[in-house]
Amino acid sequence: MPTDFVELGPKAASTTILLAHGAGAPMDAPGMTMIAEGLAAQNLRIVRFEFAYMAQRRTEGRRKPPPRADKLNSEFLSAIEELKVDGRLIIGGKSMGGRVASMIADELFEAERVAGLLCAGYPFHPIGKPEKLRTEHLQNLRTPTLICQGTRDQFGTKAEVGSYNLSSTIQIEWFEDGDHDLKPRKRVSGYTHADHINAMGAAVSAWLDRINL
Repeated sequence: MPTDFVELGPKAASTTILLAHGAGAPMDAPGMTMIAEGLAAQNLRIVRFEFAYMAQRRTEGRRKPPPRADKLNSEFLSAIEELKVDGRLIIGGKSMGGRVASMIADELFEAERVAGLLCAGYPFHPIGKPEKLRTEHLQNLRTPTLICQGTRDQFGTKAEVGSYNLSSTIQIEWFEDGDHDLKPRKRVSGYTHADHINAMGAAVSAWLDRINL
């Protein structure tokens, strides 16, 4: 079944970022759309797609749970094949989508098919279960990686993540008081959600310049 893509930004951009959604929200959810718009504003081509279980929700109208993250690897690989990017390709996504991308990143990076990995709100562990880490494959990751994470993300706070053994190829950009969607409490932090999304776009652009050296 062909993959449906949603695109933002210039098609002729030198860099394309292919993003997958999180476990519970589709590719056009408000949080995903804000992220895509913030990145496209940096003159990047942003492409979103949905895994089959999420697309099935649209047609059947019932909330089917996602499969295990590693069971989605082949779907992400198929999306890359269908997209056929000529220039530089970055893969990633929101939460679970970024986690799936991180599982296939190294094989693609070594084959020079992708240049990097971008995760927004990486799910380092399930909510309320900090002992169940999803970081083993991140310890030796070779792909240049940027993780954009809110400091109060329930899937991995700044205090928690600081104790993890992560590869030196991983850079984490922290967003003050941001939750899993990078949304802060303005009265607490002084920042708005739009502030953090704009800052994320700038951080991604700067990171891309660095890994392009």
